[in-house]
Amino acid sequence: MEDSYKDRTSLVKGAKDIAKEVKRQAVKKVNKAVDKAQDGYTQRSYNRFQDEEDDDDYYGQGGHYGVEANDDEGSSEATEGHDEDDEIYEGEYQGIPNMGQSKDDMVALGQSMRDEYKDRHELETERKADEEELAQQYELIIQECGHGRFQWALFFVLGMALMADGVEVFVVGFVLPSAETDMCIPNSGSGWLGNIVYLGMMVGAFFWGGLADKVGRRQSLLICMSVNGFFAFLSSFVQGYGFFLFCRLFSGFGIGGAMPTVFSYFSEVLAREKRGEHLSWLCMFWMIGGIYASAMAWAIIPHYGWSFSMGSAYQFHSWRVFVIVCALPCVSSVVALTFMPESPRFLLEVGKHDEAWMILKQIHDTNMRARGQPEKVFTVTRIKTPKQIDELIEIESDTGTWYRRCFVRIRTELYGIWLTFMRCFNYPVKDNTIKLTAVWFTLSFGYYGLSVWFPDVIKHLQSDEYASRVKHFRNEEVSHFVFNFTLENQIHSNGEYINDRFIMMKFKSVTFEDSLFKNCVFEDITSLNTYFRNCTFVNTSFYNTDLEQYKFVDSELINCSFSHIRTGCQISFDDDYSAYWIYFVNFLGTLAVLPGNIVSALLMDRIGRLTMLGGSMVLSGISCFFLWFGTSESMMIGMLCLYNGLTISAWNSLDVITVELYPTDRR
Repeated sequence: MEDSYKDRTSLVKGAKDIAKEVKRQAVKKVNKAVDKAQDGYTQRSYNRFQDEEDDDDYYGQGGHYGVEANDDEGSSEATEGHDEDDEIYEGEYQGIPNMGQSKDDMVALGQSMRDEYKDRHELETERKADEEELAQQYELIIQECGHGRFQWALFFVLGMALMADGVEVFVVGFVLPSAETDMCIPNSGSGWLGNIVYLGMMVGAFFWGGLADKVGRRQSLLICMSVNGFFAFLSSFVQGYGFFLFCRLFSGFGIGGAMPTVFSYFSEVLAREKRGEHLSWLCMFWMIGGIYASAMAWAIIPHYGWSFSMGSAYQFHSWRVFVIVCALPCVSSVVALTFMPESPRFLLEVGKHDEAWMILKQIHDTNMRARGQPEKVFTVTRIKTPKQIDELIEIESDTGTWYRRCFVRIRTELYGIWLTFMRCFNYPVKDNTIKLTAVWFTLSFGYYGLSVWFPDVIKHLQSDEYASRVKHFRNEEVSHFVFNFTLENQIHSNGEYINDRFIMMKFKSVTFEDSLFKNCVFEDITSLNTYFRNCTFVNTSFYNTDLEQYKFVDSELINCSFSHIRTGCQISFDDDYSAYWIYFVNFLGTLAVLPGNIVSALLMDRIGRLTMLGGSMVLSGISCFFLWFGTSESMMIGMLCLYNGLTISAWNSLDVITVELYPTDRR
């Protein structure tokens, strides 16, 4: 019996030893998990508040403690006060809880609730609190970094991208008249050339803006500007109208990302007291882009000698040279962007603390060296990062092939962009989104509409003046005469031309009505806006001319011959001085933006964004109304300059308001 008692005592002692070892190993595992979560997140809000925070326990993401746990000590809050020899009592912490344990039980055990046990609403609430704390801390950090060389370098780099956006808007209106003639575009189809670019910009702004919130401002801007530059260059070489529209569509799709990304990018490295002023100065590059496009069009397009051809199939005219030149700001911005860092505010938003800290230190050191204070040290050590909410992605089983993986990745990214867009209609930014959408639509409708419409108005007014100077010739009878000079802006009615020769002639805006051509020869003829209406041709030959069938309206051709007829549309054979006037007028209209830019930059932070936006839109609307009474070119030009000068302040204030009303993840 004594032996059995000893055996039972040994068994109890062995069980105690096993239980104590299990307890010690379980506590070590829990503490290691806590330490691992602690390493991924921040402990202090800002260095200057270090002394205050040392007094409190700080709970970061995942719920870590301000006092580090020790892996070598097998103790915890639950086991505090117990010796190793103590027995395990009911209710004492006995290791890692199983998955079936409820949330309340876990909290009661004294451990922080893990993220997988929290619903999405709780996680989003914690993230929102983290974002508010980060916003306050980040403003202090930017103030410590100062405003200097780094911001000005980024200012000029992003300015080139914004300049490319301004160029893209004006390219459409400038090339439209020449492209219509070169590609034989009918009037019914010419409107697509003006609309297709804006369609691409609309889709591009939605796509690239959402992508910038997913992959970063710099990365998104690099890709969208590269797309714009590639298709802009390609569009200058294509010959078919359909392919040309395709290239301009994707060129607009690329440049559509410039406006939303540039202002978000730049605003995130500016302190609040400097944001309104410097974003207004940045808008000047859009004006510079318009001036650049007007000046290049003025200098290049009317010079039709700057062209070459490879047979009759490939024609490269001067307006195509203009399209290439207009793509240069886009290429320059892509090259310059490769030397700039990502937005540190975005990196903090996605939890990349170390990368953001390095960039903020770079900003600080760059500005301090420029100020002559290289010894000044960047004092920030830790920065708050918001809680990262993992998005579960459903991966299909059939993803072994590369194209299936690409499809899943693209679908996932597009779905993420759509979710980001829909979040703009959630509380508390829903009302802001609806109101800003209305303002952006009305302002864009007026400004871009006038930009495309105004060149046609000038052209229409000039055509009316040109038609008023037309010369009429009636009942002419000309025989055995050689015409070898230019006929321009003339109407010939009821004439008879017998045995006449029309050799090496140029017809420009010439119309023959109810006339007879008998035994005549047309050789080496170039024509523009020339038509034969209700005329009769007898025994007449046409050699090496561009007089196609559509130029003979209700005319009768009897025993006539055509050989070596040049098909297609012909660019004007002389310098079109009316084009000079159109481009010069647009140059003046763009230059009129300069005073408005200066005023908005100086007063933005003094009178407020909303005051400037409302006042500018009211005044520009009144000036636009008076365009209805414009009956002369000088009056229309004056109204255009006034409208452009007044509306630019609305653009600048709207840009600042938009970036300030949205959080970083939806900006």
